[in-house]
Amino acid sequence: MDEPPVATPGGWRGRRLSFRYAFHGLAICFRTQVNMRLHGLAAALAIGLGFALRIAAWEWCAVVISIAMVSMAECFNTALESVVDLVSPERRPLAGAIKDLAAAAVLAAAIGAAVIGAIIFGPKVLALWQG
Repeated sequence: MDEPPVATPGGWRGRRLSFRYAFHGLAICFRTQVNMRLHGLAAALAIGLGFALRIAAWEWCAVVISIAMVSMAECFNTALESVVDLVSPERRPLAGAIKDLAAAAVLAAAIGAAVIGAIIFGPKVLALWQG
């Protein structure tokens, strides 16, 4: 993995570097995690559907929060799995349980996002389908 530059504390340069590190982390997650790419595709589809169906402002809020929660969960999962691999390279039951719990958090966020998507988009798509 590419090593980001070292930040100098304080000032605009430090702020700029903080954002650079954050975007670098997102890039790592997208580059290394197939599920993150799938979540990104689902997010793009939800956004496109939102524009096509002209969803309300409150519906946009729910969609954006859902996308953010799933993305955050996937990033945390990736970070936690990396830490577990670093401190416990050998297979251990506790390490496996930690990874499973982190994956469960992603699953819970994704299920929640799917339910929100069904609530928002389902009736609109059904109405279009029924003409």
